[in-house]
Amino acid sequence: MDISRRPAGPFRFIALDVETAGKTIAGICQIGLCFVSNTGAVQTYSVLIEPEEPFEPFNTELHGISADTVEGAGTFPEVYAALFDLLNTHSLVQHSTFDEKALTSACARYGLPMITSHWTNSVTVARQAWPALKGAGGHGLANLKKHLGLEFHHHDAGEDARASATVILRAEDVLGMPLSHLTINRQLAFQFENRSGD
Repeated sequence: MDISRRPAGPFRFIALDVETAGKTIAGICQIGLCFVSNTGAVQTYSVLIEPEEPFEPFNTELHGISADTVEGAGTFPEVYAALFDLLNTHSLVQHSTFDEKALTSACARYGLPMITSHWTNSVTVARQAWPALKGAGGHGLANLKKHLGLEFHHHDAGEDARASATVILRAEDVLGMPLSHLTINRQLAFQFENRSGD
């Protein structure tokens, strides 16, 4: 992904997924983003990252990314700087809380400010929409893929981000209403609000 050519917003929300290289959660080697417009249209992007730590064979077997794959890729601070404003001005979706924890750890490792966006966990939303899956495979992406008939390549960050976004959109259909906090430019609206009347 050429970060400079990312799609122009605003978006209703952005689903985010990361893959990690090795033993530390901070060693992000891929970030996937799925941009969801107000009409429900989705655009998926992913970017490889030089994790600056060794790849574990288990991780590489899971996602197929190795030291050779990321050769010449940017480091986390470079990629994060290019994405910061975009991520910080949109509501974010993740499947479980791993992705937020990984970003927080990577920011701590490099002394970078963490984004302050509101995160929605699509696992929680899936539990509301499909309660019968509890005890019947659960609400992980692999089982939701099967249950919902989704087509995506698991453990590719861009594909997993798109799957998380699709889970939200399908859940909203099942629940019969949009999630009210997933709105365009939530933070931007607050940022420019006149607070003097409070």
